[in-house]
Amino acid sequence: MSIFDLIKVVGCLALLMFGMKTMSEGLQKFAGGSLRKVLGAMTNNRFAGVATGAVVTAAVQSSTATTLMTVSFVNAGLLTLLQAISVIMGANIGTTLTAWIMALFGFSMDLSQLSWLIFACAIPFIFSGNSGRKSFGEFLFGFAFMFLGLITLRTHATEMNLQDNQAVVNFFMATGDWGFLSVLLYVLIGSLLTLCVQSSAAIMAITMILCSTGVLPIYQGIALVMGENIGTTLTSNIAAMSANTQARRAALAHLMFNLFGVVWVLILFKPFIRAVCGLWGIDPDAGHENMTQEEISDMNFKLTYVLATFHTAFNVINTLILIWFNKRIEHFVCTIIKTKEEDNEFRLRYIPNGIMSTSELSLLEAQKEINLYAERTHRMYGFIATLLHLKDENEFTKLFSRIEKYESISDSMEVEIANYLSKVSEGRLSAEGKLKLQAMLREISELESICDSCYNLARTLNRKFRSKDDFIESQYDHIEHIMHLVDEHLEMMIAYLKEGSHGVDPNNILNKEHEINNYRSQLRNMNVSDVNDHKYPYQIGVYYIDLVGDFEKIGDYVINVYEARSGQKIPS
Repeated sequence: MSIFDLIKVVGCLALLMFGMKTMSEGLQKFAGGSLRKVLGAMTNNRFAGVATGAVVTAAVQSSTATTLMTVSFVNAGLLTLLQAISVIMGANIGTTLTAWIMALFGFSMDLSQLSWLIFACAIPFIFSGNSGRKSFGEFLFGFAFMFLGLITLRTHATEMNLQDNQAVVNFFMATGDWGFLSVLLYVLIGSLLTLCVQSSAAIMAITMILCSTGVLPIYQGIALVMGENIGTTLTSNIAAMSANTQARRAALAHLMFNLFGVVWVLILFKPFIRAVCGLWGIDPDAGHENMTQEEISDMNFKLTYVLATFHTAFNVINTLILIWFNKRIEHFVCTIIKTKEEDNEFRLRYIPNGIMSTSELSLLEAQKEINLYAERTHRMYGFIATLLHLKDENEFTKLFSRIEKYESISDSMEVEIANYLSKVSEGRLSAEGKLKLQAMLREISELESICDSCYNLARTLNRKFRSKDDFIESQYDHIEHIMHLVDEHLEMMIAYLKEGSHGVDPNNILNKEHEINNYRSQLRNMNVSDVNDHKYPYQIGVYYIDLVGDFEKIGDYVINVYEARSGQKIPS
């Protein structure tokens, strides 16, 4: 094999992988909303979860996409980890459809002409102004690219006459004579190749081609398929290393599922392979000595169906065994991966680090992150009530420094969420998705403004603390009352962000804003009279009215967040 041959193989693989990726992403954009609804609604029990995972994965032709979608739903609280385990089991079954598509269409039929026809049919959709039709065109393009890559790879492998390449044949013969060690070696090779290529479908295609040309014995071929099942879970586990606890647990459950399957197949390796081969009338231990060339070609051709059958049987039987132990799997992964102690700092929890889902799905992750941002903003606001009454200088300084740090981190959090939304906007969004993205950008800006106001409140209290004067009792009472009104306003905002009008009546949000404004105006008028009556020094009056003004500003920002999320402009 020359270096040019190797480059052609890599190019064919790249074409195949690009087709699979484009087809999967196109269908997710075209029917992403429907698929999310299916995932959210059809996981009431373990069997429904398996069925849902299988159907969605068979549709999008990507178990990775389904797994990412499932993990996002776990993060968002729409699915429990237990439900996610069932869906991931189903995803493993659904992904076996890819092998059948390759075996049925890539090796049984010449689809080279059909591929060009699909390209031609996809062009009008690609240049359509409608987002849905454009996504469907991408799906057709990916579909055609996938088959073109598979056909090109198969044709090139045939032209290379691998069965006559003595170096290749000798390698497989030498490494196939080590008994059980040979099986383990090929499981390892399959895992590493899948981990490097990042596509189990591509390695499956190579395995089918090697077996169909008679170069690779079926035992080694099936060992490679077993390794592919492990390799695809290693990819998700590496990607989840920088993700949150639930994501890592889901990835570990996926790895456990496939590892268990590999272990029991290794125990029953030859009897199980003979049973699968028997379904296609093949004896895996028979030699070619007494067979005609036509019989040998027919047997090699059937090996592609054997590999597809094994892949399906492996995942179906594995699911039938493990589906009864979902709770134990959940308990095990929770024991291995402990929940980290949640500190009081701002940290991105729902937005993945290094994992980018489809644009529409990413909006869900960003929305949950914004909801969490609002909760942590409310927590920062709660520090002001404590700071107001602190008299000890060390405690006051410590809490003030903590608020300063919160304000700095809130700025960073706004930037990180905005950058994430910027990346999401680079993908194609529906008209509704674009409006949501614009609203989210406004929401994080207003939430950051709330944090700025909290910091301004803390700085005003710090200046008052460093002075020799203090508020009088009535001022403390008034500050606590407006503080309480604003606190209720923030709670309403958070409830609305989480549940919309089901969480809180929008009229209550507006009424609370009017109540805060009226009370602010009342306190301003009283302050003028009190200063004139010399009830407290003028400077204390300045600190007092600065606090009242910042509390009222927070109420305005709450209304702005409500306007952004609801899409309604509030009349002034």
